[in-house]
Amino acid sequence: MPELRAKMEENRVTHALCVSVDLPDFPRILKLAEEYPNIFASVGVHPDYEDTPEPTVVQLVELARHPKVVAIGETGLDYYRLEGDLEWQRERFRTHIRASREAKKPLIIHTRSASEDTIRIMREEGAGTDQGGVAGVMHCFTESLEVARASMEMGFYISFSGIVTFKSAKDLQAVALEVPLEQMLIETDSPYLAPVPFRGRMNEPGYVAHVAEFIAKLKGITVEEVAEATTANFFKLFSAARA
Repeated sequence: MPELRAKMEENRVTHALCVSVDLPDFPRILKLAEEYPNIFASVGVHPDYEDTPEPTVVQLVELARHPKVVAIGETGLDYYRLEGDLEWQRERFRTHIRASREAKKPLIIHTRSASEDTIRIMREEGAGTDQGGVAGVMHCFTESLEVARASMEMGFYISFSGIVTFKSAKDLQAVALEVPLEQMLIETDSPYLAPVPFRGRMNEPGYVAHVAEFIAKLKGITVEEVAEATTANFFKLFSAARA
């Protein structure tokens, strides 16, 4: 942690959000958030985790009452890794959206090879600010511009990870060009997906600066503009992190 925090400071990364993927590991995430004033937590169960305790709305809402928990998730749908009857995954997603609405905390949404069902369920459950929800972020976005626009219409931010820096990510780079700074976030998705020039290494929060640099070059603007906009968006979305 001292090395990771030093690298964050070196790269002017002031805050980090440690994202929950299942409930058994949540206490460790919360402990990190409690120990460091600039680290925050979410609470949720990732769609890839099949053999894990299933969350309830009541349970998620109760855990989200902690002042260092700023979001519900990571939640969503993933049809890439799992096959068969995935109705349990869709029901889990609905549970998280309902918890978000009740707790009044934003969603962190993962979608892979499931964008049609993801958008449909978001609309059916009122996930967006256009339906009285708290909205949230489409995390580690890799989908089409159409999916990005549908999400933004519901008040969601589009978050780009190190993937956008990859040479093979031309389609995603085209999407990033179209997403306005007012609805953009950047992230690492540590410990995965380290950006160029660190691709293949363990990712870490400090490397988000390289995502900012790439986005700035792509859009023909300064790194400061990207940094200021995405920082403002972070605190607007995760308003509990302002305290």
